[in-house]
Amino acid sequence: MQATQHTVKKTYYFQGKGLHTGTYSHMKILQAPPDSGITFRRTDLRSRPEIPALAENVSNTARSTTISHRETVAVTIEHLMSALTGLGIDNAIIELDNIEVPILDGSARPYIEAILKDGILDQGIPRRYIDLPKPLEIRDDRRGSWIKIEPAAAPSADITVDFNSKILGIQNVHWDEKTDYAKEIGVCRTFVFFHEIEYLFRNNLIKGGDVDNAIVIVEQPVNEEQLSSISYLFNLPNVKITDEGYLNNIQLHFPDECGRHKMLDLLGDLRLAGGYLNAHITAYKPGHSINTKAAKALRALLK
Repeated sequence: MQATQHTVKKTYYFQGKGLHTGTYSHMKILQAPPDSGITFRRTDLRSRPEIPALAENVSNTARSTTISHRETVAVTIEHLMSALTGLGIDNAIIELDNIEVPILDGSARPYIEAILKDGILDQGIPRRYIDLPKPLEIRDDRRGSWIKIEPAAAPSADITVDFNSKILGIQNVHWDEKTDYAKEIGVCRTFVFFHEIEYLFRNNLIKGGDVDNAIVIVEQPVNEEQLSSISYLFNLPNVKITDEGYLNNIQLHFPDECGRHKMLDLLGDLRLAGGYLNAHITAYKPGHSINTKAAKALRALLK
């Protein structure tokens, strides 16, 4: 990553449904001045209120990361935050005309492809890396997950993803500054287990899910009636289960694409600490809840 601060070279436009609310949004990524960080601006609200993308503004982590300030909300920000982090963008304003960031293809790929065509703008100001005064560990004993953050000369991360799944197995993923984020992490899509889909729909989640933006893992036996129901929900004809245990809506980019997507999420969530960490991160069973708790703990430690 760059030793100086960067922003985007021009304004980028995106539009689409939100994964969880199903609302349709138009979104822009704009330049921002040095030392301003990442800010979300709701253009559909009268005063165009802004929400700094910082851990103290996290208000919900149910299947995605939501930030809010007073009554202003931005939902499912993690893929965009990950893309900005992976591409080395320090400062940007995100304009959003609805409550949720568009899910697009379920990864960071659309942002990456758009921005990399132009490159990024060097702002000539030294990047402010976050240096930890001491190691930090966050645990969630109920979920059996933990994150360790240790001071280091440069950012890196190792995660272990374990859903007790015979399909996924245990997936280990590494990232550091030499990793080609755009090709190896950013293209990896979100995923869901087949048996969770009905529950998520009942609880007003994944309203914007469709066949183009989610890997569906079939962990438990299903019958033809269940397949027909999913076919109807996703508008997917001839839905089948592959020999590997996934719905045939999409093909995997990597055998461990789900683990790599968890790395994508982790990088986006930890960016809420306020910048780039000179730290080595080790995480077991990471998720939005513990990721953002770690970012909050980092912010508190630095204060």
